[in-house]
Amino acid sequence: MEKPKVVLGVSGGIAAYKACELLRRLTESGHDVRVVPTEASLNFVGAATWSALSGNPVSTEVWESVHEVPHVRIGQAADLVVVAPATADMLARAAHGLADDLLTNTLLTARCPVVFAPAMHTEMWEHPATQENVATLRRRGAVVIEPAVGRLTGVDTGKGRLPDPGEIFEVCRRVLARGPGARDLAGRHVVISAGGTREPLDPVRYLGNRSSGKQGYALARTAVARGARVTLIEANTGLPDPAGADVVRAGTAVQLREAVLKASADADVVVMAAAVADFRPAAYASGKIKKKDGQEPAPITLVRNPDILAEVAADRARPGQLVVGFAAETDDVLANGREKLRRKGCDLLVVNEVGERKTFGSEENEAVVLGSDGGETAVPYGPKEALADTVWDLVTARFG
Repeated sequence: MEKPKVVLGVSGGIAAYKACELLRRLTESGHDVRVVPTEASLNFVGAATWSALSGNPVSTEVWESVHEVPHVRIGQAADLVVVAPATADMLARAAHGLADDLLTNTLLTARCPVVFAPAMHTEMWEHPATQENVATLRRRGAVVIEPAVGRLTGVDTGKGRLPDPGEIFEVCRRVLARGPGARDLAGRHVVISAGGTREPLDPVRYLGNRSSGKQGYALARTAVARGARVTLIEANTGLPDPAGADVVRAGTAVQLREAVLKASADADVVVMAAAVADFRPAAYASGKIKKKDGQEPAPITLVRNPDILAEVAADRARPGQLVVGFAAETDDVLANGREKLRRKGCDLLVVNEVGERKTFGSEENEAVVLGSDGGETAVPYGPKEALADTVWDLVTARFG
C-alpha cells in the first residue's frame, strides 16, 4: 500500500526543534513526510536536518524545481498538512490567504485535512487579531489545536506552549483516519471528566478506585481531532495532557463537582467518564491513623458524595445540552445499566463490565451504549479510541 503523504510545515518559532520528534513519529509509523519550513524557521533547525530525518528534499521557495510546480503539487498530493509550530504570523498569513512562500502556497492548494499546532507567547495567543485568525481557520475547516500551558521562552509561563509532539501526533493520526469529514464537532464545546477521585482519610491515606482515566483521555483526543473545544477535568491520572484540551485538575468528588459545574455552563456536551467515589470519610484525621497493639481499628464512618451526573442531567446549564454518563458494573451489567440510565436522566450511558483485570488500566475496552430513546449500541472489544468515536457518533446524531 502507498504510504499516506503528510506535509509537515514548520514556521519560525523556538519550538521548531520539537517538530523533529513529531517528524520521527510520523515517519516511523509509516507516513511519507515532506517537510516544508519557512525561511525564518531555518534559524532554529536547518534544512539538512529536515531532509535527513524525512528522506525527502526540503525547500522554502517556489522557485526551486519549478518544472515540478511544487507550490501546487505538494498540497494537491497531500493526505494531511500539519503546521507545527504555527506562529502568530503563520496563522495570520494562512487566515488571509497569503502565498509568499512554499508553505503558504501549499496551504492554499491543499484539499486534505489541515492541522495547526500554535506556539507563541501568551499575549500573542490572546490578542484579538490572533483569536480572529484562529476562528477564521476553524470556520474554514482547519483543526487548530489549543496550545498548552507551561514554560515559554525565557522566564515566562502561560498558555502558548507547543503541545507535546506525541500528543500532536495522536491528533494527526486520528484526523487522517477520519479523512475530510473529521470536523463534525467543530464549534462545539465538550466537557469530559476522567480518572478517579480520591477521598482523604488522613495525610497519607485515601479511599480511591482503579480508574486510570485512559477512556476519558481517548474521548478528549478524539473530540479534539473532530474539531471540538475540549475541557478535560482530570482526577489523579498522571497521564500527559492531550494536545488541544484545556485541562483542569481535581482530586476529590467535591472538587470534581465544582469544576464540572463551572466548565459545563457553556458546554454543548458533558461526558462524565470519571469514576467518582460514592462515599467519603465523614471525618478527616489531621494526623496519621496509628496502628495500636492489641486494638482493632476504629470504624470509619462514610457519608455520601454528590451525584454529579444526576445533578448535571437534571439541571442542564443550557437548552439542548447533551449529557453522557458511564456505568462500571460487575454483575447484571445491562440490567443495572438500564436502571442507572433511568435514574440518572442522562441522554447516553456507556455501560461496561469491570474488574481487577477488566477495563481499568487497559488500552482496550468493550461496552454497550444505552440511549434514553431505547437505543442500544454494542461496541466490541478494541481500542478505547474506537469506543470514544462511537460515543461521539451517537452524540452528533442527536444534535438538532
